[in-house]
Amino acid sequence: MTEETSFLEAVKKLRDEESKKGKERKFDQTIDLIVNLKEFDVRKQAFNVFAEIPHKFKERKIAGFFEKDSEAVSVIKKDDFGKYKEKKDIKKLIRSYDNFIANAKLMPAVATSFGRVLGPAGKMPSPQLGILPNEESEVVKKMVDRVNSNIRIVVKEASIKVGVARASLEDEKVVDNIISVYHKILSSLPKGKDNVKNVKVKFTMSKPVGVEL
Repeated sequence: MTEETSFLEAVKKLRDEESKKGKERKFDQTIDLIVNLKEFDVRKQAFNVFAEIPHKFKERKIAGFFEKDSEAVSVIKKDDFGKYKEKKDIKKLIRSYDNFIANAKLMPAVATSFGRVLGPAGKMPSPQLGILPNEESEVVKKMVDRVNSNIRIVVKEASIKVGVARASLEDEKVVDNIISVYHKILSSLPKGKDNVKNVKVKFTMSKPVGVEL
């Protein structure tokens, strides 16, 4: 059985089990990929990567730390950084957005003003995804497209759980996304497949289904 077939069968099984319940969900469920790890010490081995997916499934709310307004994203201007002196104000801000991007030359000020909250929340603009050389419209739009096409995976326990698609996406596209994320995880683990205990997929409201790999 090929890898693609294994994931496809797992997704179809998920749909069959949902259908048997006879309930029509009132929202478009997320499909999660779960990779349970072994021989991987999360306290000693850092794991923070971005996986690009071929099929976007979510338009993220993005804000930029810029010097001027942008038509592509909401903006927190440098002149307004001082409004976020209180930790509670920064926390309220980061709850309002999925991702943050920034003009490279503002990063020292961003780190000073917001880093203590953005960092632990995993939302700090990074060189891999989020820091721009300038604020030109096309540059910002390209970055927004990249952000919406990438999933950040941070491992804090011996189990990776990451949303990779919506239930409304066609099965083949769901599998494309799953495989892209799975391969990125494998290539980023120190021992690759030898660090993988098992793999499962699930809907938001369903029990996980094992994948035979």
